[in-house]
Amino acid sequence: MKNKDVESASKRSQKDYSLTFKLQVVDEIEKGYLTYKESQKKYGIQGRSTVLVWLRKHGNLDWKPKSTKKSKQSPKTVISQLEAKIKRLEAEKEILNHVIDIADSTMNAEIRKKYLPLLQKAYKAQRKNPDTPLI
Repeated sequence: MKNKDVESASKRSQKDYSLTFKLQVVDEIEKGYLTYKESQKKYGIQGRSTVLVWLRKHGNLDWKPKSTKKSKQSPKTVISQLEAKIKRLEAEKEILNHVIDIADSTMNAEIRKKYLPLLQKAYKAQRKNPDTPLI
């Protein structure tokens, strides 16, 4: 019974902590004398994240999350980068089409499938009869 009374008497509320007390606790943790959990036990700090908040707010260490945002670029640079990407992709497309044409002629097979006319026919059929599946 006495042990319980001693624990409840030593626990404090958030309002009781002065700035000097917070700075003292943060200093002890940053110097490595205590961990944040040990400081909670030693000083009777109830909240689980109270000391962590103090460390983020008053500590010297970098506790802020690292931002992965890219630096802002001007619209002109973004447009020029996108145009360069479009040119590169169009060149890749031409190369791949040429490779498919060569493969078609050497193997006597139709690798390139002509889906567009099939889709157009299916779409027209579906418009006439909505119960018809698209393909």
